[in-house]
Amino acid sequence: NVSKERLKNLDENGIVRVGAFVSSEDILVGKVTPKGEAEISPEEKIIRSVFGDRGRDIQDTSLKVPHGVSGRVIDVKVYNKSEVAELGPGVNQMIRVYLACRKPLDIGDKLAGRHGNKGVVSKILPCEDMPFLPDGTPVDMVLSPLGVPSRMNLGQILETHLGWLSWLKNVYVATPVFDGAKESEILEELFVYRQKQKIETGDEKKDPTGKVLLRDGRSGLTFDQPIVVGIMYMMKLVHIAQDKIHARSVGPYSLIHQQPLGGKAQFGGQRFGEMEVWALEAFGATHTLNEMLTIKSDDVVGRNEVYKAILKNKNIPETGVPESFKVLIKELRGVVLDTKVFDENGNEINLDRD
Repeated sequence: NVSKERLKNLDENGIVRVGAFVSSEDILVGKVTPKGEAEISPEEKIIRSVFGDRGRDIQDTSLKVPHGVSGRVIDVKVYNKSEVAELGPGVNQMIRVYLACRKPLDIGDKLAGRHGNKGVVSKILPCEDMPFLPDGTPVDMVLSPLGVPSRMNLGQILETHLGWLSWLKNVYVATPVFDGAKESEILEELFVYRQKQKIETGDEKKDPTGKVLLRDGRSGLTFDQPIVVGIMYMMKLVHIAQDKIHARSVGPYSLIHQQPLGGKAQFGGQRFGEMEVWALEAFGATHTLNEMLTIKSDDVVGRNEVYKAILKNKNIPETGVPESFKVLIKELRGVVLDTKVFDENGNEINLDRD
C-alpha cells in the first residue's frame, strides 16, 4: 500500500539507486516484516479459511531518510553473510547507503584550527564589510585575540606567520619543533616579502612584528593598533547549527524516572539542570520552577490532570509528587531505610505507584 511515487527511486531489489536525490522520510531500502502471531480469534480463523494467508498482517519496516535530512545518494554497499564475517548474529544481509549534501558555512557552525583553537561562527559579513589590507585584499576570517593568552597555544600565531610567508614565496614548509626556522627569521623575511608586495605594515624596519595596519571595511579608516594577519588551516567540524535545531511536543519518557529522554535522536526534551534551577530561584519565578520540576518533567499524575484541565478549560490543579522523589525513596528502601512522607496536615502520603 505504498504509492508508486515513493518507489520511483528504488531498483528491482528495492534498494535506492545511486544518484537519486532524496529528502526526509523517503524510502532508501524497501522492507516488509510479518507481524508477530498472537492468539487468533475465531473470526480471524474464518477469514483465514476463506481468504487464505492474505489476511495476515505485514508491517512496513523500510529504511527511510531521517527527519530533517536530505541529499544525493553517492554510494550503496551490500554486505552478505557469506562474504562478510563481521555481521551480527541473525543478520543475513546489511545494506549501507551513503548520502551527500552541501552545507554552506552558517552562523553557529563550529570551526577549529590545528592547535585546539575551536569556536563558532558568530557573524557572516559581505566581502566589502570585512577589514582589508592596505593593498585592498579583504581578510577571510576574524578571530578573537582572547583565544590566545589564557590558552597559551602560540602555535596558531606562528602558523599564521609562516603560512603567509610560504604563500608569498610559493613554497611548502616543513619545520621541526625545536630545530626549525626561528621566529625572528620568519618575521624578518615576511617583512621583506610584504614590502615587495607593497603592503604597508606600520612597523619599524628594525623590529618587524608580523602585524599589519588593517582598515575597517565599513568606514575605510585604519584601526588603532596593527593586527596579526596571515594564513592558517581552519577545519569545519561536524557540529553544524542546522543539524542541532530541535523542538519537542509530547514525546518518549524514561521508564525509571518518567522524565523526558534527552537528545534530538530520541526526540527528547531540553535538560533543565542545577544552574538553570538556581537562575529561576534567584529570579523568584516559583510557579515556573514548580512546573519545570513536576508537570513538565516527571509528575505522572500531575501532567495527566493538567492535560484534562486544559481540555476542559479549567484551572490547572496543584502538582503532585515527582517520580524522581519516589525513586529516591525506593533507593533508600534498598539500603534498609524505610522513609515515610507526611503532608502539612500530618497525613501520610502514599508514594507507591498506581
